[in-house]
Amino acid sequence: MVLTTSTIFVLVAVVIGLILLSVLFTFVPVMLWISALAAGVRVSIFTLIGMRLRRVIPSRVINPLIKAHKAGLGVTTNQLESHYLAGGNVDRVVNALIAAHRANIELTFERAAAIDLAGRDVLEAVQMSVNPKVIETPFIAGVAMDGIEVKAKARITVRANIDRLVGGAGEDTIVARVGEGIVSTIGSSVNHKKVLENPDMISQTVLSKGLDAGTAFEILSIDIADVDIGKNIGAELQTEQAEADKKIAQAKAEERRAMAVAQEQEMKARVEEMRAKVVEAEATVPLAMAEALREGNMGVMDYMNIQNISADTDMRDSFGKLSGGKKDGKKDE
Repeated sequence: MVLTTSTIFVLVAVVIGLILLSVLFTFVPVMLWISALAAGVRVSIFTLIGMRLRRVIPSRVINPLIKAHKAGLGVTTNQLESHYLAGGNVDRVVNALIAAHRANIELTFERAAAIDLAGRDVLEAVQMSVNPKVIETPFIAGVAMDGIEVKAKARITVRANIDRLVGGAGEDTIVARVGEGIVSTIGSSVNHKKVLENPDMISQTVLSKGLDAGTAFEILSIDIADVDIGKNIGAELQTEQAEADKKIAQAKAEERRAMAVAQEQEMKARVEEMRAKVVEAEATVPLAMAEALREGNMGVMDYMNIQNISADTDMRDSFGKLSGGKKDGKKDE
């Protein structure tokens, strides 16, 4: 079979046309444009081409736009595209707007986009506004005035505050504030039995303090789930204080004993020093007497009188010792 020039030209034209159509359908989302028109969303084919040029995935904008149009929301293509270019989740924002619209919650696109760009889940916030969330705290311990430790666990029912989602504190702040309120309430109780008898006193006191100020939530109720008795902190503190006082008293007594021993040693040293001085003085007496005899300041008779007086003194001392021994012997008998 011989192909004519016209036949070859027709075949080439068909191939080129198929290639052009494939490129066109790849670059231009014609099926997406048809879906939008079928859903009643008026968007031009040139708008979709412009999204391709701006590196925007058209389906990420058109599909949420179709959902918003079906839900009766007045959202434009430019709003959704600008939010996509800002790095937001367009589908989640539209779902949040639909949920808020169904629940009669006032939420504008600008507010929802700001919440989404702030890193919060706007859809979860809307759902939490409709269905409040329960936050359970761990056991929080407080000490009453009588020294008994009381542990309480609370369940906090919160609802998302749409107006304070941007810049508002999170769940950790709510739990910390409630824990602080529980500790202060237990600490102001005169007796731990009052806390056990009226656990609702804790929730009422904590709830009246307005702990949700500056947070992204609104506290609806605080319920005490469990109350338990802990240690006797007052008794433990008194025991530790008594032990500390005992150690201080022992340290002071040891210090006084050491000072007394030091003083005794010092007195002994002084006595030994005085004895040494006396012995030294007694040793100089014979020398002085010899010097006096040599120089003629004392005669022989004077020396003999001194010896007699010394002998008489020694004799009297011996008699005194003997008489003292006899008296002790009679007492023993």
